[in-house]
Amino acid sequence: MPDPDAPTRRPLRLGVCGPVGTGKSSLIALLCRELAPDLEIGVVTNDIYTDEDARFLRSAGVLDPARIVAVETGACPHTAIRDDITANLMAVEDLEAAHAPLDLVLIESGGDNLTATFSPALVDVQIFLLDVAGGGDVARKGGPGIERADLLVVNKTDLAPYVGVDAVLMTADARSARSGGPVIALSRSDPGSIAELTGWVLGRLAAYEAGDLVPQDPGPMAPHWHASTAEHRHDSVEQPAR
Repeated sequence: MPDPDAPTRRPLRLGVCGPVGTGKSSLIALLCRELAPDLEIGVVTNDIYTDEDARFLRSAGVLDPARIVAVETGACPHTAIRDDITANLMAVEDLEAAHAPLDLVLIESGGDNLTATFSPALVDVQIFLLDVAGGGDVARKGGPGIERADLLVVNKTDLAPYVGVDAVLMTADARSARSGGPVIALSRSDPGSIAELTGWVLGRLAAYEAGDLVPQDPGPMAPHWHASTAEHRHDSVEQPAR
């Protein structure tokens, strides 16, 4: 018989963020469809003035609709997942309490730009999404999510021939930007890439359950520069007089 005084394990919280239109809701639907037969899952979506992403996921039939809740941020999506996480944290904790025990809670950011990252106080692990339709050069442009999220997904690779993008080159650029950090080139029509994605998530879940997962903060950009002189440096160091 379970010990009522034993501490309860909260689920792994996995954040999904990236620019508008990169396929965050579709990726969450895919993960739910693939993993729900074996895991207990909940979802929290973020939009500024609507619950459209939550309604999309409910209509997809990938989870019990009661396990999909929406946060309407009313302001910058980045603020609600990093700077003031109160609304999201309350939604996540309410979802976990209502449907315990859950194994995994997926938190979808509202569409943001290349600077979006989650606070480690909200999520344990995070995925950043790009898609080939956004341009083959986007991965090279960098940013905290691209460079330091736990996983970067280059999404919709099946569309590459139709938008004039070399998906192989874009994926290689992403790996270079991440100094070899994990990158998955994903297409919903490619079972191999789907298996790679679900395997990565299950690996993170196993590490979390074993107590071996320490949330990392992608944070603001590390000091960097685009030229050989300090005049182009991007950090808090005082710039030289011109």
